[in-house]
Amino acid sequence: MAPLRFCANISWLFTELPDFSKRIYAAAAAGFQAVEAAWLYDCDLSELQRAREATGVEVVLINTPPGDVQAGDLGLGAVPGREAEFRQGLDLALDYARSLSCKRIHLMAGRVPVGSQRSTVARDMENTFIQNLRYAADVLSKEGMTGLIEPINSRITDPRYYLDSPHQAAAILEKVGRPNIKLQMDIFHCQIMDGNLSQNLQKYLPIIAHIQIAQVPDRNEPDSAGELNYSFLFSTLEKHGYQGYIGCEYKPLGQHLLKLFWKFRTNILAIVTFGFRFLQRRDWAGSANTPSRPRLQASANSQTVSIFDLFHSLSVQKIVPVNGAGWQL
Repeated sequence: MAPLRFCANISWLFTELPDFSKRIYAAAAAGFQAVEAAWLYDCDLSELQRAREATGVEVVLINTPPGDVQAGDLGLGAVPGREAEFRQGLDLALDYARSLSCKRIHLMAGRVPVGSQRSTVARDMENTFIQNLRYAADVLSKEGMTGLIEPINSRITDPRYYLDSPHQAAAILEKVGRPNIKLQMDIFHCQIMDGNLSQNLQKYLPIIAHIQIAQVPDRNEPDSAGELNYSFLFSTLEKHGYQGYIGCEYKPLGQHLLKLFWKFRTNILAIVTFGFRFLQRRDWAGSANTPSRPRLQASANSQTVSIFDLFHSLSVQKIVPVNGAGWQL
């Protein structure tokens, strides 16, 4: 059974570091082999490239530009009359994706226009989205890339976001009919809109190319207090052979605290919390500012395990729990 693969969303994690290139170093130091991000377009692309090449961390997902954020935009893919701007944004996303060897781009749908009723504009927005997705599919296919669409819940997070359920997304993907346009399922949003997660994951797994996680309702670490049993959901994904990445898109509880170490208690993963201060780090591993090596007791095998050895070093590829399966950071 192949291990699940996790990537750090550096728009949400390591935010004590203002520079995204430094967040790539921090993610690598924490043991991640991959990162994702929303918008990197204000960053120095050459610095991002250097960070990726120095660490060997893969950039697996970026978003298309949101549009005019000050005017309330959050993507343009389904917004009628903004097709030219969508294509310009896609071109910019392609430039960054090529430079960072990123193979997935989230094609953001956008919001229902202010003053419009969702039911009134739904058909026009769907038609616009389908045409834009077909255009993007043709462009991305020449680059060997995949476009993703992500439902964002309209009950809590964004009442005006057009694409708000996996069922709506699946219906649109069927109409688009292109193999390189897939579903990006954020479990946080899916739980809020629909629930029935184990069945929905199984139903839509053939069209899912990326998953994101956070606890509900507060969008914190997967093992924080909330509605979801991620140990069960991860086991479900393993059982059904999910091969894509799982993006850690959550708000860490506590400054400089990240829950990055999964271990088994019996055959269920528990997440151990540890603190890791990155602000004092000026450069890559081995510097004079390298953090000390805190240790913890790993109850799964009754051996003392160094957090430094597991996460500060890139040599560890996976964590092997007692049942023999592997979960890969």
